[in-house]
Amino acid sequence: MPRFFSLIAAVLAAATLHAQPFDGVLQSVETHNTTLAALRRAADAEKAAARADLTLPDPEVEFGYMWGSPSAIGSRKNFSARQSFDIATLSGARRRAAAEAGRLADWQYRMGRMEILQQAYGCCLDVIYYNALLAELTVRSDNARQIAEAQKRRLDAGDATQMEYHAARLDLAAVEAETKRCTTERQAALDALALLNGGEAVRLDAAEFPAVEVPADFETWYADAEGRHPALAYARQAVAASKQQLAVSKAGRLPEFSLGFDGEYVLGERYQGITLGVSIPLWAGRGKVRQARAEKEAAEAREHDACAQFYGQMANLFRKQQGLRATADIYTKALASLDDTALLKRSLDAGQISVVEYLQAVRLYYDAVQQRLDALREWHMAYAEMTAVMW
Repeated sequence: MPRFFSLIAAVLAAATLHAQPFDGVLQSVETHNTTLAALRRAADAEKAAARADLTLPDPEVEFGYMWGSPSAIGSRKNFSARQSFDIATLSGARRRAAAEAGRLADWQYRMGRMEILQQAYGCCLDVIYYNALLAELTVRSDNARQIAEAQKRRLDAGDATQMEYHAARLDLAAVEAETKRCTTERQAALDALALLNGGEAVRLDAAEFPAVEVPADFETWYADAEGRHPALAYARQAVAASKQQLAVSKAGRLPEFSLGFDGEYVLGERYQGITLGVSIPLWAGRGKVRQARAEKEAAEAREHDACAQFYGQMANLFRKQQGLRATADIYTKALASLDDTALLKRSLDAGQISVVEYLQAVRLYYDAVQQRLDALREWHMAYAEMTAVMW
C-alpha cells in the first residue's frame, strides 16, 4: 500500500490542475477526508481477504479408541494425521488471482479518491466565484449607498423627485440583498469544503479563477486520459481479475493430494505407516468453471461499455468547456473596453443623465460582470470534470 500512495503523490505533483491557489486545500482534503480513510481501510481488507485462501488447509488429526467384548480380546486404538495440499498449478493460479484482486482494490480506491477531490475542487471554485462576486458587490454597494444618500439630499433640497429617490433606495436594497445571499452561499460552500476536509475549517480568499492549460486537440488528450482514468482502469483490471479467477476454477478441477500417517495398536501389537491420497475430480468444479467464464465475459462487456460511455462523455465535456470558455472571453473583452461606470457617475453628477438612467446603465454593467463570472465558473467546472482523470 505505501508504494501505491507514493504513486498517487507522484501523479498529484505532476497534475496541471494542482498548480492552483487551493492546492493545499485539496491535499488537506485527501489527508483528512473520512470517506477516503474508510475506502483505504476497505481496500486493505479486500487485499487481506484475497490473500486469506493462499495458505494450506488445516491438517486433520484423529484418535479412536474401541474396547473389545469379551474383555479378553483387548482394546484397539487408532491414530491418524493427514495434510492435504494443492498442486503447484492451482496454488500458483491462486497467488496470481490474489495479486489481481489487490490491484482491483487499489483502482476502486482511486475511483473514490477522484470523486472526493472533484467535489472539493468544485467547492473551491464556488468559494472563488462568491469571493469575486462579493468584491464586485462591495464596490457596487458603496456606489449605491452614495447615490441613495445624494438623492436624499437632493430630495430635501427640492432638486430630486420622490421617484428618483425611491429608485436609488430600491437599487441599494437589491444590492444589499444580493450581498447577503452571496455571503450565505459562500459560507455554505466553505461548510461543504470543511465537511470534505474531515470537519476542519478551510480558509480560501482567492477571488480569481486559476489559470489552466486547455488541451488543443481532443483526440491527443483523450489517448492519454483513457489510460489514466480510474473507472476505465478498474474495468480493465476487473477483466484481468476475472480471467485469473477462471484460471483458478479450471485448475480447481485438477486432483488434490494428501499425505498422512496411520497407526493402530491392539494387544501389544502395533501397525503404522504412511498414506497417500488423491482426489478424482469427476463432477465437482464444472459449475464453477462455467460461472467464472460467464463472469469474465460480463467483465469484458462492462469494459467495452465503460470505454464507449467515457469517450462520449469526454467529447461532450470538451465541446462544453470550449463553448463556455468562448463565452467567458467575450464578456472579459467587452468589460475591459466598456467599463464606463466612472463616466456614468460623472455624467450623473453633471446632470447629463437622470438617476434612473444611471441605475439602468450600471445594472446592465454589473449584470454582464455576473454573467462573466457565471461563465467562468461553469467553464472551470466542466474543465475540472474533464481533467479530473489526471489528478
